[in-house]
This record gives sequence, C-alpha cells and structure tokens, in this order.
Amino acid sequence: MAGIYVHIPFCKQRCRYCAFYSSTLYNIEKEYANAVCKEIAMRKNYAGNEDINTIYFGGGTPSTLSFESLQKICDTIYATHNVCKNAEVTIECNPDDLTPEFLDRLKKLPFNRISMGIQSFDDTQLKRLGRRHNAEKARQAVQNARIAGYDNISIDLMFALPGSTAESWQQDLESAIALKPDHLSAYNLMYEEGTALYKALMQGELTELSEEENLEQFGMLIEKMKNAEYRHYEISNFAIPGRESRHNSSYWNDTTYIGCGAAAHSYNGISREWNIANVKEYIKGIENGNRAYEIEHLSEEERYNDTILTRLRTADGIPLEWMKEKFSSKLNDYMQKAASRQISYGNLKEENDRLSLTEKGIFISDAVIRELIYID
Repeated sequence: MAGIYVHIPFCKQRCRYCAFYSSTLYNIEKEYANAVCKEIAMRKNYAGNEDINTIYFGGGTPSTLSFESLQKICDTIYATHNVCKNAEVTIECNPDDLTPEFLDRLKKLPFNRISMGIQSFDDTQLKRLGRRHNAEKARQAVQNARIAGYDNISIDLMFALPGSTAESWQQDLESAIALKPDHLSAYNLMYEEGTALYKALMQGELTELSEEENLEQFGMLIEKMKNAEYRHYEISNFAIPGRESRHNSSYWNDTTYIGCGAAAHSYNGISREWNIANVKEYIKGIENGNRAYEIEHLSEEERYNDTILTRLRTADGIPLEWMKEKFSSKLNDYMQKAASRQISYGNLKEENDRLSLTEKGIFISDAVIRELIYID
C-alpha cells in the first residue's frame, strides 16, 4: 500500500505563524492544477505497483481551489493509479470555506475525510494568528460538514498561544470536544524565524509562554482527550478508536508516499525527494518535462534515525523484531543500550516486543528520542 500527497500552496492570506511554503498567485491556479496532473502521470511508477490506500490534499488551503481544478486532479489520480475502494481521501479546509454550497459540490468528489484548521475558539487569538474565520464560523463549519454527510472530521488546535492561560486552554478543549470531532491534532505553537509572529516576539509585542506553562497545557490536553475517550495514538494526535489518520500514519510507519506539487515531499524507503518550493518554477519544470526537485539517498544510519524520530512518537512504538530484520546488529545494539537507560529512568517501556514512550516519557519525548538517535 502507498499514499499520495497533493500540495495546494494557495492561500487567500498568510497566517502569522506559518512557515510552510504558500502562494497567493491564484491567477495561475489552472496552470498549477494542469502541472500537478502531469506530475501525477509522470511519476505513476514511483510506488511500483502498490495500490493507493490514502490520498491527502494539503496546503496551503486546498478548499480555496476551484471545483474544476479539484475534480481534474482527483480524476487524474484515479485514472493513473489503482486506488483502494476503501481509501482514506482527505482534504484540508479553512472553516470559512465550508459553506453548504461548497460541501454540496465537494460531495461529488472522492473526499471522505475533512481536516479543518480551527486552531482556537478565542476570537482574539484567531485575529492574532491571522486566521480568516472566527469561533462561530468554526462551529458552523463542523455542523455544515456533518449535515452534508461527512462522518470523518478532524480539527486542528494550537496550544501555548501568547497570552493564553490554563483556563483559556481548557475552554478551547471543551469547545473542541463539544463538537465531537472524529480526530483532533493539537500542536505547540512554534515561533518560526521569518514569520510575522516571530517578528512580533522579537520586537517585544508579545511574550512566549514558559516551558512550565507549555507542559501544563500539554498535560491538560492529554487528560481532557483521555477523559473524552479519544485514543492518544501519536504525540500530537488523538482519535476516536478506528478514526486514526491512515495517511499520517504512513509517514510514521515507513510507507511509500508520492508527493506532487510545489514543495511536496516523497519517500520510497531508500530516498527522499522534494519539489522546488516555487509555484512558477515548479510549473515551468513540469511543462518542460524536467521536474525541478532534489533527492537525498538515505544511508542505513539515516533510515534508522528516521525510524526512531517517527515511530517512537506513536502509541504503538517500535516493533523490535521488525527492527532486527530492517537494520544491522550494530544499530540494534546501539538502540537497546540507549533504550535500557531510558527504561531505567521510566521514560520508555518494552512490552509485547515493542518499545514505546511511557506517560512520563511523552512529556520529554524530544529528549528521549535524542538519546536513541545514532551519532557516529
């Protein structure tokens, strides 16, 4: 099984925290969609003969793309690849875009999962983050999607926002849980260099929360979601059992995925590829039959480190027998030695031939993972 990721870089406005590649050049949207379709066909053999189990339209803001462009890309994927009948097909949407009219058209396409970036239910925070929706529109978007027949809805939240408190974060969590999403992703706000929010931080216009406040909000997240009977299946992700994101899980489980579009990444088990992060240059390369991309061939040590970085973030952890088959005894011995120390500290546990983080270890996951990373 393999996955396909389609990057739609267009945004009506740039969020103040976002460091991902995006563009406001909607005047070349059709050219871009045509280029994506050509790339899909051009790279149809990248995953070999594997069936496509997940499709993910990310961005940017895919919900701002015209229906005609969305349909053309979907049609090309299904014409080029053998897509499983029960494939998970996700589209990221801004709550502003999820009107009954938009959803009625969207139902004509293969999408069966909607992921919406709500981020907060505090209108002051939403304005500070540069989001185009408000809390009421976010609630209405979820309701509209349910009425339209979508039974697999994911929402994104951000914690440790500037000026936030334990009380305001609790209100955000309670607002999210009240909507009964099938899946929730919650991310710690990062002040990425080059973003408007980073500039505001450097100029003293806002204050970053302390590490203690960050950990407090993360702990509240885990407790609240557990009490609401969501499975904490990855450090930042929670789901009603059975609604875990199959596409995101492919990134953590060494599954091949094809990334199409400007700035999209691909992985086939032995190398990574990434397209140029420039819409015009991307289109030009595809039209000339000379895709503008870079490639990195992975050594065994790099593949081992990728496995540690990704699988140890998940509740299922690292399957030890699989590691023995996948990597040399040198790397397995290195992992076991480092893991033994973390087990003695209570940060890792070994159960059912799997190595995974304990509840204590989740709070210092970055430090635990660093201990297992191989450094020559």
